[in-house]
Amino acid sequence: MSEPIQVDLAALRERLILRRQELLDLAASSADSRKPVELDQTRVGRLSRMDALQSQAMSLEAERRRKAELQRIEASLKRIESGDYGYCVSCGARIPLRRLELDPTLPTCVDCASKAGGH
Repeated sequence: MSEPIQVDLAALRERLILRRQELLDLAASSADSRKPVELDQTRVGRLSRMDALQSQAMSLEAERRRKAELQRIEASLKRIESGDYGYCVSCGARIPLRRLELDPTLPTCVDCASKAGGH
């Protein structure tokens, strides 16, 4: 039997750090779009206000997703530092390299993720 493929932790760590910075930059650049919509009828028409509210809702959802991804990135970086990265947080089995290459923030193996209804 051949040796298992080793995870290049340095490369995955760098990828996680770069993605974290991208997300932080996106959050900073989109902060204005998440501000409360002005309801002054003398300045903005009803349809424009509805468009602004819809745009704000989409921006808020995008920010929620960014925060969730940032949390997954931070958890992955902590697992790298502690030496637990690459192992399922539920059952302890080794997570396949291809799975980690697709999404380095995944904390579980395929079996545990499918039991939980996740990825």
